[in-house]
Amino acid sequence: MLASSHSEEHSDRRPTHQRICLRIPKEYHSEPVISRLTSRHGLIVNINAALLGAKVPQEGWFDLDLQGTPEQIRGALIDLNDLDLEIWENSSEPNDGW
Repeated sequence: MLASSHSEEHSDRRPTHQRICLRIPKEYHSEPVISRLTSRHGLIVNINAALLGAKVPQEGWFDLDLQGTPEQIRGALIDLNDLDLEIWENSSEPNDGW
């Protein structure tokens, strides 16, 4: 039983990725929303596509691939939800990176 517990604990630390589409409203344009995913949660963030202009008075959209452990990804998504940002996830579970 100890081996099973250790195996489950180990598998939760395996790198995974989660692809999301994130809407950042104009009031957050000057905030480091995406860089916080790296600094606070240790994620690797790949920006697949983005739409954000410096002088555009509207929201920006980002297509992001978040890479890290399931725990890191969950924490980052909770923080983004706490900011009341619109998030579209491509799947309900992080994808196994293997």
